[in-house]
Amino acid sequence: MDKSFSGKGWGLVGIAALILLFLLPAFLPRFYIYLISLMLVYGLLATSLNVVLGYGGVFQFHHCVFYGIGAYATALFLTKTGAPFVVSFIAGGAAAAVLSFLMGLITVRLSKLYFGMLQISLGSLVWAIVYRWYDFTGGDDGIHGISLPDIISSQKGAYYFTLIVTLISLFIIYKIIKSPFGSVLQGIRDNPVRSGMVGINVKRHILAALIIAGFFGGVAGSLFVVVDHTVFPDMLFWTLSLEVLIMCLLGGWFNFFGPMLGAAIVIALRTFVSGYTVYWALVYGVVMIFVIFFLPDGVLGYLQEKLQPAKGKAVTKEG
Repeated sequence: MDKSFSGKGWGLVGIAALILLFLLPAFLPRFYIYLISLMLVYGLLATSLNVVLGYGGVFQFHHCVFYGIGAYATALFLTKTGAPFVVSFIAGGAAAAVLSFLMGLITVRLSKLYFGMLQISLGSLVWAIVYRWYDFTGGDDGIHGISLPDIISSQKGAYYFTLIVTLISLFIIYKIIKSPFGSVLQGIRDNPVRSGMVGINVKRHILAALIIAGFFGGVAGSLFVVVDHTVFPDMLFWTLSLEVLIMCLLGGWFNFFGPMLGAAIVIALRTFVSGYTVYWALVYGVVMIFVIFFLPDGVLGYLQEKLQPAKGKAVTKEG
């Protein structure tokens, strides 16, 4: 009997996982609800990065600057302007998209490693401003105790809000990736020179992808405010961007849900291993070395290769 998975099998797994996510708060302790909320936030952040990394072939090394700006925009709107929550939440994604556009205008002229290094420099400048501007951003103290509407101020309310927004965002990103724009973006990833030769404006498409990725990164930052009621400058620091990049590689950056799985694995490792040893980063590094050598397509890529029907086992990047 053929025990391999078909598309229908993966669909059933997805439906079961979705039902489970909605039922979890009914029987899980508060700590685990918070932990899964963080997995959703970082999963959305990693997926937004993968729009330009896995599908666009752009080495965006400081993606978390948009995550942090989204969080700060929402927090500042709530604490300093008294704006309604909906407006404040939307402001997070909008601010991140604007910053992504401005940084993209400067960095899109470069490619590969040079693009990434320039983006790290610009992102570090934004981090330094947030870190030093005590009167406005709170400096290195950040902003704490952010008030939210009653319906999402509880942990379960925050969880369900985060889950729903994450699902809607993933659906929109998926539709973008499967659209003609997404196909062109993947063509640019595979061969930017040939794409330009057939009349595609490569830089314009990459800039559009950067804005999309920045927007959803900002949405993830706004969701963190809902989950944690706080923001801090380290959310914009480049080391967090490296961690999110690892989430994409660990889960599988050529699979749409790979970054979500990678985020869940990283958050779980960071949480549970650190409870047993202060050298949790060493365990983290060993896992990454194992993945690089034995699972080059990531955990989800490996599972798909082993479970899909034999006729579909040709290894290709997801279109």
